[in-house]
Amino acid sequence: MDLFGRPTYGASVSPDGSAFAHIIVVDGYPRAVQRYLTGTRVSASRFVNLPVIGPVTKVAYSPDSRWLACQVRPEGGERSQVWLVTNDPADSRAWRVGTDDDTKDELVGWDGLRIAVNVEHDDCTAESRLIDPVTHEVEIVDRRFGGRFIDSWAGSHLVRQGPRCDRFLSLLRNGREVVLLPHDPGSTTDPGVILDDKKPLRLHYTDSYADLYPPAADVPSWDPRGGYVRVVARSDHDADFFRLIMMTATRGGVSRRVLAERDGADLDAFEVSEDNSTVALLWNVDGGRSELQLMSLVDGTLFDPIPLDGQVASEPSLSADGRLLALTPEGPGRPRSVELCDTRTGEWVRITRPPRVPRSAEPEFRRIRARDGLELNGWLYRASEADGPGPVAVWFHGGPEGQARPEYSYVFPTLLAAGITVFAANVRGSSGFGRAYVHADDRHRRWAGITDGVDIAEALIAAGIADPRRIAATGRSYGGYLTNALIAFHPEVFTAAVAVCGMSDLQTFYANTEPWIGAAAVSKYGDPVADAELLAALSPLRKVDDIVAPLRTIHGGNDTNVPVTESRQIVEALQRRGRRADCVVVEGEGHDFTRPANRQYLADLVRDWLLESWGAGVPVGAVGVGSSAG
Repeated sequence: MDLFGRPTYGASVSPDGSAFAHIIVVDGYPRAVQRYLTGTRVSASRFVNLPVIGPVTKVAYSPDSRWLACQVRPEGGERSQVWLVTNDPADSRAWRVGTDDDTKDELVGWDGLRIAVNVEHDDCTAESRLIDPVTHEVEIVDRRFGGRFIDSWAGSHLVRQGPRCDRFLSLLRNGREVVLLPHDPGSTTDPGVILDDKKPLRLHYTDSYADLYPPAADVPSWDPRGGYVRVVARSDHDADFFRLIMMTATRGGVSRRVLAERDGADLDAFEVSEDNSTVALLWNVDGGRSELQLMSLVDGTLFDPIPLDGQVASEPSLSADGRLLALTPEGPGRPRSVELCDTRTGEWVRITRPPRVPRSAEPEFRRIRARDGLELNGWLYRASEADGPGPVAVWFHGGPEGQARPEYSYVFPTLLAAGITVFAANVRGSSGFGRAYVHADDRHRRWAGITDGVDIAEALIAAGIADPRRIAATGRSYGGYLTNALIAFHPEVFTAAVAVCGMSDLQTFYANTEPWIGAAAVSKYGDPVADAELLAALSPLRKVDDIVAPLRTIHGGNDTNVPVTESRQIVEALQRRGRRADCVVVEGEGHDFTRPANRQYLADLVRDWLLESWGAGVPVGAVGVGSSAG
């Protein structure tokens, strides 16, 4: 199979720099491939063969570069498994990490030569496991309600606790647990990386960073071997934006230092090389664009940003010595593709040709004032023939703490080609604009998040962009809920709607979703018992009599995050009342659509419904509407 010109992402560079793995979008589910490196020269791809069918979602090499761990979602569902293969091109065997009794296994990383895995159970407890890939011996280092394994090294373990947008890290060592930061409600400290105790497997180790970042003065060590434990984390603790902090744990307490921060910008992601020399930082700036910086952990130097081939980047991965960086850039007209950067020169090496896609409009960042004065924003993609008010789809992202950014969308090009302008909206609750903005839609504040959608629609109409007779609410996941809510609570605004994998009743969502997802959602939506009245009032299904806009729902048949019943029940209720509505269930997909054919099918379904609802007809050759698809 020709793998050139296909989207790639999720890279992992082997610590010794000899190999490179990533995920590639093929005709079926995304698969993992391994490639071998000579400097920055890359070999042909070798598929990782796994005895389970489903999209690979994460890959990670072991510190000795012998093993590659792969996380996969069987049949596109939400309950993932972890598998191991070797780095030997002649060895095609694979081993599953975990058992059939596990509900969900998540790949965390490696602790020396043992793989670290987080295991979710139906009672909302999570186990932090370390597993020897040779002997298959298992050590359970932690088990708790609502926890999640984050990192582990040489007897030190990081566990995350708390619901969404209110999370903190605990360090476990020698039978003791230390909460790394004092309680700060509404802050998030996650992810984190343990720096110390990696000497045995580092390729280029230096102790000089210890002089720059000493432990708290006059505090005896809590490690009986005479050391202390350092953790680097992304956190908005005691701040409005995410930054990079270092926490040093000793027997007498924990000290904290801010290593890197930017005014008005979030730290999106970071990666620390195994030798603790280099940190790759991805900043979220200018409404959602990415900026890449390298930082020396030896002396704290922040180097000038390295230009990116794409407006948004993600998934940094460094070799052990920090000399090779893998990254996934993308943009409105540029699907994801992995690139390698020589961190000494800042030069990029393209691994695969970016896929050929229809040319997409360059979006314009626009600010809109909500009725209560809060500044909303979003990215406007104008259809090429747009001249004066025309058809507009307002697209709402998931989360709710997601963010509309100038990234690649597999839906927008199809809408733009049909003459439909798209506004990708950031209502309150979106990330990237500070901690206060993320929490501005929590619980009872969700009503304001819903009216934000109305204010955006009215602003687009007032600006002469949207035709009030042809404006649609569209979105996926939480954006699907917001779509349902807008046409139920404000039926006079939107003239068509498409909700993808969205909730229609928050009470049935809690009753049927995965237990750990429901537990994590309490901080955003409310408690299913204590806030039952609020959840009922916020549920679009309870106002179905008021819905007049034609509604199409689209859902993955294997979605257990937002169960497919959420889409079916609102459509069935509308059909009983003689309203125009249908539900398309796409089999073999979960909460995220991963097969290229199904992604295009979804885009076609959105386009066709909007054009039919507005009386514009369906383009020649469009995919027909059905109740299911493979």
